[in-house]
Amino acid sequence: MAQPDSKKIFFENLSGAGKAIAVLTSGGDAQGMNAAVRAVVRMGLYVGAKVYFIHEGYQGMVDGGENIREATWESVSSMLQVGGTVIGSARCKEFRTHEGRLKAAHNLVLRGITNLCVIGGDGSLTGANLFREEWSGLLGELVEQGVIDADAVQKYSALHIVGMVGSIDNDFCGTDMTIGTDSALHRIIEVVDAIMTTAQSHQRTFVLEVMGRHCGYLALVSALACGADWVLIPEMPPEDGWEDKMCQKLSATRSRGTRLNIIIVAEGANDRHGKPITSNYVKDLVVKCLGFDTRVTILGHVQRGGTPSAFDRILASRMGVEAVLALLETTANTPACVVSLCGNQSVRLPLMECVQMTQEVQKAMDEKRFEEAVKLRGRSFENNLKTYKLLAHRKPESELPHSNFNVAVLNVGAPAAGMNAAVRSAIRVGISEGHKMFAVSDGFEGFYKGQIKEIKWGDVGGWTGQGGSLLGTKRTLPAKHVDKIAEQMRENNINALLVIGGFEAFLSLLELLTARGKYDEFCVPMVMVPATVSNNVPGSDLSIGADTALNAITTTCDRIKQSASGTKRRVFIIETMGGYCGYLASVGGLAAGADAAYIYEEPFDIRDLQANVEHLTEKMKTSIQRGLVLRNENCNENYTTDFIYQLYSEEGKGVFDSRKNVLGHMQQGGAPSPFDRNFGTKISAKAMQWVTKKLTETFRQGRVFANTEDSCCLLGMRRRALVFQPVVQLKEQTDFVHRIPKEQWWLKLRPLMKILAKYKTSYDVSDSGQLEHVVHNRPKESDASVAM
Repeated sequence: MAQPDSKKIFFENLSGAGKAIAVLTSGGDAQGMNAAVRAVVRMGLYVGAKVYFIHEGYQGMVDGGENIREATWESVSSMLQVGGTVIGSARCKEFRTHEGRLKAAHNLVLRGITNLCVIGGDGSLTGANLFREEWSGLLGELVEQGVIDADAVQKYSALHIVGMVGSIDNDFCGTDMTIGTDSALHRIIEVVDAIMTTAQSHQRTFVLEVMGRHCGYLALVSALACGADWVLIPEMPPEDGWEDKMCQKLSATRSRGTRLNIIIVAEGANDRHGKPITSNYVKDLVVKCLGFDTRVTILGHVQRGGTPSAFDRILASRMGVEAVLALLETTANTPACVVSLCGNQSVRLPLMECVQMTQEVQKAMDEKRFEEAVKLRGRSFENNLKTYKLLAHRKPESELPHSNFNVAVLNVGAPAAGMNAAVRSAIRVGISEGHKMFAVSDGFEGFYKGQIKEIKWGDVGGWTGQGGSLLGTKRTLPAKHVDKIAEQMRENNINALLVIGGFEAFLSLLELLTARGKYDEFCVPMVMVPATVSNNVPGSDLSIGADTALNAITTTCDRIKQSASGTKRRVFIIETMGGYCGYLASVGGLAAGADAAYIYEEPFDIRDLQANVEHLTEKMKTSIQRGLVLRNENCNENYTTDFIYQLYSEEGKGVFDSRKNVLGHMQQGGAPSPFDRNFGTKISAKAMQWVTKKLTETFRQGRVFANTEDSCCLLGMRRRALVFQPVVQLKEQTDFVHRIPKEQWWLKLRPLMKILAKYKTSYDVSDSGQLEHVVHNRPKESDASVAM
């Protein structure tokens, strides 16, 4: 029999038998820590290892006793949706001493624990690495004291450590997002959205103080996500004289008819001379200089609390499983690593390299090398800052370049939360680059009817947080009306098109590309930005709107499961949207802790349904009280939601009863999540910069003429980067009948859901993270790349 490809190792080759893994949370708590603990416990048990909880962080490790307890499968049930950390976290002075670490080593050896999974910030992870380096010396001392015998030293000779970063500040270098950051952004944006309505009523200015003593990520991204007028962060203190500039900006915004101002201040904000800038100082400044009615809101620990977002649950679950795999693969010579996310890829990075880079940021800030501090924070942070400056600060007309190009922006397909943020971003970047921007109402239907008008900077103010599509959107494709659309292009002298939408937008660009042979009007740069809750656009791993839909599904599933608490055992069958694409059902299932998710991409028959019912029956007989089954709306024409509900009802008689729920259009509505606002804003800004570049390249003899394949592109997220891909090249990757890409990255997440639901399955580790080195971020000034 042929040997399997080394990149296709299945988890059966990675046995945890005879190993003991302990998991602890340390330092400040963060939403999503429980999801990480749950994943470590269940994956650890799945591979045959013993798994222990260490309660109260390093304090529990030092104190031992009841603080270190063996974990069972059931002990992590119903904790996925709980904020904070149920195993407790504490700051421990004793662990910082040699004696404290000696006690901790003794407590671990007593239980045979040599694998530690630490969830915390850089301080917690640095402490873990020191503990690892001292391990053999500590065991030597314990032998000398006669507490353990020499055999134990041999048996437990090496301590293996894997870290996961749990910190709402997102202040750890080397990772795009730390566990808890997205949930903290949800809390901030919920408050900002609520404050905006009252501020508008009274024409008030609000100064919001958010967490971030040494890192301005929360302040910066929330400012980007709500379109704040001004933001103050530690990494980039404002230039001297900022007070006057800020007041001028606020005054100019009000003079254009805006009824409110939002200023966001990170708690660690300073001026160029190291003097703290407090929220009250900013308030007094606005009152004194402008006389505006101004209020301060300090969010405080609200940002740490509440239910984890869908993103944090998925991130933490993926990282927890990855951490166990990393521990199984580690050797005595493997450096302590952190598991992390880059784009949507799992990566492993040497722990101390990340810690050193994080410390370098602080050093650069202390030495007033602010530009360098921003670069060291990473590509994502730098792009957030560039994009915020581009969109928030309008240049005077005299300073704008004049390109004489007209660019049209339109939405095509079904509405998706985040579309308006993308439109706002495109309009403002286009104006900054000197173009005249046109908005088309109601997609291509409005286009052929002539619903096209010029749109100005101020017209898109306040659009970021609005759901749906303010421009209006229709599913109409252009082919039937191509002559009228060409006429409108000619009449309005449109030189480029930016289309924001789902699968219909992709089909539209293919039709316009074909029409180039007959109509020169379509020989212009055209770019598409994917926006659909279904996340079914070829050429992109993620679409604007999908994160908001996932959060709607996750929140609803939480409530539905809670509705059965205290009653008899119950299974819920829930139908999700997505057309033939199973993204929402699969990833929503992972985030909500589902037992099964039925999708079109993974065919199933009556035997699979029967096996699922039997599996749930077995679980229900032990201690699980509630079951959750998700079904994609088009997964199978015969096994409908009603059929599956009736099957579960019949087969579960005497053990559990069943209920069904069709989530419907609530998945499409609501205010966009922080992720979708941020993603929409940045991807659209990048698309607009591409349009400018193409317009310059294709302008010849007084006109724009672009008829090459690479002048009609889709901008999509691929693994770790945003990539422009000619739409014609994506045809081969597309299943046009079912309107889905032929290959979908998230299918690799499905075994995770099954493992965490106690199914026996193979887990393909070919996509798991490999140990990489932290790369210093030194991009060229022109690099407009956007990491999430």
